[in-house]
Amino acid sequence: MRRVSRIAVAGVATASLAVALSACGGSSTEASSSGSAKTKGIGLAYDIGGKGDQSFNDAAFAGFQKAEKDLKISGRDIEPQDGESDADKVQRLEQLAKSGYNPVIGVGFVYAPAIKEVAAKYPKITFGIIDDEQDKAANVADMVFHEEQASYLAGVAAAKATKKDHIGFVGGVDIPLIHKFEAGYVQGAQSVNPKIKIEKQYLTQTPQEGGFSSPDKGKDAAEGQIEAGADVIYAAAGLSGQGVIQSAASHKVWAIGVDSDQYKQDALAKYKDYILTSATKDVAGAVYNLAKSVADGKPETGVVRASLATGGVGLADSNPVFKNNADLQAALKKAEAGIKDGSITVKTS
Repeated sequence: MRRVSRIAVAGVATASLAVALSACGGSSTEASSSGSAKTKGIGLAYDIGGKGDQSFNDAAFAGFQKAEKDLKISGRDIEPQDGESDADKVQRLEQLAKSGYNPVIGVGFVYAPAIKEVAAKYPKITFGIIDDEQDKAANVADMVFHEEQASYLAGVAAAKATKKDHIGFVGGVDIPLIHKFEAGYVQGAQSVNPKIKIEKQYLTQTPQEGGFSSPDKGKDAAEGQIEAGADVIYAAAGLSGQGVIQSAASHKVWAIGVDSDQYKQDALAKYKDYILTSATKDVAGAVYNLAKSVADGKPETGVVRASLATGGVGLADSNPVFKNNADLQAALKKAEAGIKDGSITVKTS
C-alpha cells in the first residue's frame, strides 16, 4: 500500500474511519464477467497521492462517505501503489467490479485506460472516472470540471491580494489538465493587472515522477518563487501542494489551495492563516451523485461537466480575511457574473 510522507500527519481523519472502511467484505454474490445487477455499494480507487492529500483524493473520499451514510450502502476504497502500471489499475477496478460494487469509480485521469478495459467486461456495472472524458461507453460516467473558471477567480483574488504585483503558480505535472488551472489563473490575474509578474513552474513531466505526491518538491518550488518576489502562490499539485502551503506560511505570504477547501483541513490547520482561499471543484458531489443515480436505478452516463454556473467549481471563503475584503469580493463578484453570462470566456491553455 502506498505510504507518502504527509505534512502534519494527515492520517488523523483516516485513522478514525479505518473500521468503517474495512467493513467491505460482506456476503453479496460476486459479479460474473458479464456484470451483475446486484451491488454491495460504492467502490472507489484513489489517484496518485492517495487518501490524506487534503485535496483531490480526500474530496472523493468525502463523497464516498456521504454516499455510505445517506444512501445506507456499504463501500470499499483502495489506495494506489508506488510505481504501478495500468495493469495494476485494471486489477484494482476488476477486484471491485467482481466483488459486486456498483458504481466503481477511478479517481483521476490516470485511470482512463483501465476504465475503458474493465467497463467493457462488466456492462451491467456503472463506472465513473474523474477528470477524463475519453471513454464514451454506455456504462461510463465521465465526471469533469471547468477548472479554468475557478482558477480565473483565484487569479483575480491573487492580483487583488498581492502587495508586490508579483504572484506564482505551481503545477504538479506538465499536462493539459493542469494547463487549464494555469491558463485560468493567469487570465484572471491579468484581468486585474495586465502587467502583473507571474512565476510559473511544473514539478514533473509525468505523474510517475511524483508531481502530485511530493510535498518536498512543492516546497522547493514555492521557496524559489518566494525568493524571486512572489507573495501569493497558487498550487494545482495534489499532495505536493501541501509543501507550497507550508513554504508560504513559513515566509508569511499567501497560498491559494486547490480542489478542497484547504483552510478547513485539519492537517493544514497550523498554516491556515496563510491560506487565502482555495479553488474548489465538487469532486465529493460528483462521487455522491453517481452513487445516488445507481441507487435510484437511473445511472448517470456520458460526460457530466460541472461549472461555475452549476456550483460545481468556485472559491472557498472560509478565511475571514478573504471573505471580509470588500474590494476583492467586489472584483470576484464581477468576474463570476461575467463568466456565467458568457461575457468572459476563460482560456483552457
